Amino acid sequence: MRWLIAALVVLAAIAGGGAWYARHLYRGPGPLAEARDVVIPPGTIASVGVVLQHQGVIDNALVFRAAAELTARQVPLQAAEFAFPAHASLAMVLGVLRHGSPVQHKITIPEGLTAAQIAAELEKSKVLSGPVRVPPEGAVMPQTYDVTLGTTREALLARAEAAMRATVAKVWAGRAPDLPLASPEQMVTLASMVERETAVPSERARIAGVFVNRLRIGMMLQSDPTVAFAVSGGKSTDGAGLTEADLRFDSPYNTYRVKGLPPTPICSPGLASLEAAAHPLATKDLYFVANGTGGHAFAATLEQQNRNVAKWRALNRGK
Repeated sequence: MRWLIAALVVLAAIAGGGAWYARHLYRGPGPLAEARDVVIPPGTIASVGVVLQHQGVIDNALVFRAAAELTARQVPLQAAEFAFPAHASLAMVLGVLRHGSPVQHKITIPEGLTAAQIAAELEKSKVLSGPVRVPPEGAVMPQTYDVTLGTTREALLARAEAAMRATVAKVWAGRAPDLPLASPEQMVTLASMVERETAVPSERARIAGVFVNRLRIGMMLQSDPTVAFAVSGGKSTDGAGLTEADLRFDSPYNTYRVKGLPPTPICSPGLASLEAAAHPLATKDLYFVANGTGGHAFAATLEQQNRNVAKWRALNRGK
């Protein structure tokens, strides 16, 4: 009986011929003090009303049920996470449930993470659902992705892998001529090394140029992040604190022992590093070393490199 009375009140409101109170129930401001995101699970209209009342979006689940039933010919109610504005009227609430887009969450995959690190980051997300696999190294495009609550980790990885394939294809097609790179995969590998060697954007193309110069003359690349990747079993590329024993570690990823590029990327490089690998700066540089201020000092000869190393060591002794 209570539901029938509520239905009659709301019917009068919707028809526009009822009392002011009836219209106020349908189009007047609701109780929600501040905008709120609410998860609406699949269920009946009655169960949706209970959720909305519990979350403070509506005053009365019975009145909501009556309004939803009486306007059911419009569009069915959706189950998803929705954003309800402050003081949303019953009419607005039904509009959100029928025509609104689900709340979008942003998931950022940073540049320079290994495949294992990417899987670990996705595993931590409370927005995503389902199991997570470790993707192939360098296969994921680092960027921010919009997802809805409950998106599976597999679905996000598939999007990120597709984005990387599309980006690599475009960058490879526009690469500089005569690069000593046999395939797009080698370009990604070079870009992954550039990504981990510097955090200074203006240095990327120059560091890529050093590696390209070394590749052309058959000189070992001697990249610390590749050694870190090797000794950690692919879990890290942090080259800080490497020992002499680490530099002798037997691995195809150890570019102090093996000539040429590693067999795969060592992380997922961002677009800037991919572009640097495709368009390395043309210099005679063969060496670089940290300069103590976050960047690197470059050298074309071993003599210049030794002087730069001496300066770097002096700076470290002074700390």
